[in-house]
Amino acid sequence: MTKNTDEHKTSGLNGSEGVSFHNEEAPATRALVVHLSMRDGGRGQGLSDRRTTEADLAEITGLALAIELEIVDTVTVMLRQVTPATYLGAGKVSEIKGYVAMDDIELVVTNTQLSPGQQRNLEKAWNCKVLDRTGLILEIFGRRAQTKEGRLQVELAHLAYQRSRLVRSWTHLERQRGGSGTVGGPGETQKESDRRDLQARIKKLERQLDKVKKTRGLHRKSRQKVPYPVVALVGYTNAGKSTLFNYLTTGDVLAKDLLFATLDPTMRSLELPHGRKVILSDTVGFIADLPTQLVAAFRATLEEVLSADLIVHVRDIAHEDTEIQRLDVLKVLSELGVSEKERNQMVEVWNKCDLLDEDDLVQRKNLAALSENINVISSVSGEGIDTLLETIETNLSKNDDILTFSVSLASGADVAWIYENGDVLERRDSDDGLMAELSVRFPITRIDVARKRFDAASAN
Repeated sequence: MTKNTDEHKTSGLNGSEGVSFHNEEAPATRALVVHLSMRDGGRGQGLSDRRTTEADLAEITGLALAIELEIVDTVTVMLRQVTPATYLGAGKVSEIKGYVAMDDIELVVTNTQLSPGQQRNLEKAWNCKVLDRTGLILEIFGRRAQTKEGRLQVELAHLAYQRSRLVRSWTHLERQRGGSGTVGGPGETQKESDRRDLQARIKKLERQLDKVKKTRGLHRKSRQKVPYPVVALVGYTNAGKSTLFNYLTTGDVLAKDLLFATLDPTMRSLELPHGRKVILSDTVGFIADLPTQLVAAFRATLEEVLSADLIVHVRDIAHEDTEIQRLDVLKVLSELGVSEKERNQMVEVWNKCDLLDEDDLVQRKNLAALSENINVISSVSGEGIDTLLETIETNLSKNDDILTFSVSLASGADVAWIYENGDVLERRDSDDGLMAELSVRFPITRIDVARKRFDAASAN
């Protein structure tokens, strides 16, 4: 086991330890981060065994900072095996108990996913609250969600997580109401009542989210009538999606050096270099071992990705585990139902190139040059953005068709339909001003409609 000294405590967001960025008046909770790693190179149950210990520790610490905790210290524990009752062995449990008492720790955060029994036993042993990786991510989502939909999704995920932890969460169970020979044990009646209430609330939330799903479906249909292609930004949390989104659309999406800074989806129109309009969508960031409860709850939101005409995968190319993060994102996309073909056709953005040294930058650019769908950019300086927009436009145009036809300028409805549904590449008005010959690029969703509406010939 290694433990940081006071001289190596993790700093807050602005360099001052224990910074609270929501409520500066309330004292931040004193927390100890316990990083668990298997001696054979694994990271314990539920965690990838490909990551470096340093990167794992930095990520769980970043997650803890995202909910305003004062990170008093971090502890790294190397395990030979997992102990079923407490995850850690008795000696390590006792050792950490000493750290908790010595530093007045109120909360211990672990980078693993603990079972309800393990969490309960550790809380008893250390006499403080214990939050595992899943619980921590749920807490962050609960604080970040701004829209009604986002809050519903977070609450549903949290209740699904809490359902298995009623034995730990409901401290009043020993105060059983009444009692009889048929009751299975102390608190049985109250526990079952709580479970029924919890299940009823979950069902209600699921019905509400079903309505959200239907509403989103109607919105997607209305966009298809315009139609503007949808370009969805995806990526590992803190890869710079929101910064890129703001750069491209002059939007006001929260873009900070925080994990899960963006939860609620945001959509803005964007005009590409040759005048084509698209809808750009910023989505929630992915993370390794994203809790299944969250994947299920946020499916309505993430369906924007499934229906997108093009997926743009934003990567933090300066991160030491950037390749591992790429695989994590692909895994989540696969779980959402994005096909292997669609994943292979994504545009990949190697962001934060401004953080690379000169040699690394040259190497990355040489590698990116081997693929037409990889772009090296900086969403802060703007380097490579123009090339990225060209790449997006090229990919969207692959399934387009260019039609040439004549239209009467007296038919205002026809002319308006053409400009709303296609990109007019060339227009030649007749000398008498009655007719116009047009060369128009239509997306695949409007080709047949345009051909039926006009006597059009393909120019491709």
